[in-house]
Amino acid sequence: MTGPTSERAVVLASGGLDSTVTAAVARRDGYALHLLTIAYRQRHAVEVERSRQVATALGAHQHVVIDVDLRALGGSALTGDISVPKHRTESERNREVPVTYVPGRNLIFLSLAAAHAEVLGASVIYFGANVIDYSGYPDCRPEFIQAVEAALQAGTKAGMQGKGIEIRAPLLRMTKAEIIKLGLTLNVPFHLTHSCYDPIGPIACGQCDSCLIRKRGFAEAGVVDPIQYEVC
Repeated sequence: MTGPTSERAVVLASGGLDSTVTAAVARRDGYALHLLTIAYRQRHAVEVERSRQVATALGAHQHVVIDVDLRALGGSALTGDISVPKHRTESERNREVPVTYVPGRNLIFLSLAAAHAEVLGASVIYFGANVIDYSGYPDCRPEFIQAVEAALQAGTKAGMQGKGIEIRAPLLRMTKAEIIKLGLTLNVPFHLTHSCYDPIGPIACGQCDSCLIRKRGFAEAGVVDPIQYEVC
C-alpha cells in the first residue's frame, strides 16, 4: 500500500498485460503510481481506454494521457496501412524485426516519461519491456535501456544535479507465463488488459503475434485468459 509520503514512480502504461503487471510491481515496491499513456494514433487505440480502467483498478495517484501522432510518420503496421501479420510461428516471429515495430516508439515514450518524472520529482520510471517474447524489437533490449538511462543522466536537470532517473524493467527476462503468474500474486486485473494488435472493436483477433504469445502464456501458466477473442 502507498501513502501520502510514498515516493513517486512514473509507469509507462499501455493498458496491455506487461505494462499492467509492471505497474503492479511498482505498487508492490511501495511507489505512488503516476501512470503515463501515449495515444500515438495506434491501430489498437482501444488500449488507451483500457489503460484508464487499469489506472483506476490499481489505485493510481495520477494517470496522464499524451497525444503523439506517430501515424504521421508511419513505417509500422500499427501506425500505417501495412497489414498485421497473422498465424505466424515462433520461428517466424524471431526471424527478423517485425512490421509491428514502431520506429522510435520506446525512445519517444521513455523521453516523455523522463520529462514527466522531472516535473514530478520522481527518480524512477517503470517500463514493461521484455526480451523473451518480443526479441525482435530492438527497443526492448537491455542495451537500449542502459543507453537511454545514460542519456537521461547527461541530458536532464536531475542528472546534472546528481540525482538521475532510473529505468526499471522488472519483466525484462521473464517468460509470458512467468509474468502472468507474477501478476496473479499481485492481483492484476487481467480482464481489463488488451494485447491485440488488430482488434475487432474491443475484441482481440486471436491471430496476431501478440494474441498468440498471450494465449500461449496463459496456457503455460495453467490459467484461463479472461478476455474475449474473435478466434480462439
